Amino acid sequence: MTTASAPALLDSLQHQVAVFARRAEQTRLGGVGQVRNSMDRAAYLLLNRLDKEGPMGVKALAASMGIDSSTVTRQVAPLVDTGLVKRTSHPEDGRAVVLQLSPRGQARLDEVRSSRRELMAELTQDWAPEERESFCALLTRFNSALSARQTSQTAPAGEVPATPES
Repeated sequence: MTTASAPALLDSLQHQVAVFARRAEQTRLGGVGQVRNSMDRAAYLLLNRLDKEGPMGVKALAASMGIDSSTVTRQVAPLVDTGLVKRTSHPEDGRAVVLQLSPRGQARLDEVRSSRRELMAELTQDWAPEERESFCALLTRFNSALSARQTSQTAPAGEVPATPES
């Protein structure tokens, strides 16, 4: 950016991102109704990843999310305890553990997604469809840039970069 307004625009952007992060954390963007705030961010992201990518080991899950294995192990434990995730033996190597979404986990994830979808509809009800699409595309692009930056600063050589939904 070369215009004189660039610093002011960047200041405004960083401020709005900070406000968004605070409000998102305060409300947990958890949805509406009884489901509101009923699943923390880590659980949602783990369940969502298992749903989209299928059963996988702890290391693969950690790599796909751009976090370390110990963090995944710690975050998965309560999901296993509550029956949302199942630990099974790897079909080719019985010593390895594979994590997969249980039927209960799938139902819970579907419920939370529906509630969060309803919240997104409510928050953007007066937006044109093109505005929703643009916002989603720009937010995805922003998250991708953040993820790439984090990965380049913290990942060992050869590690798989995280995707924006991590």
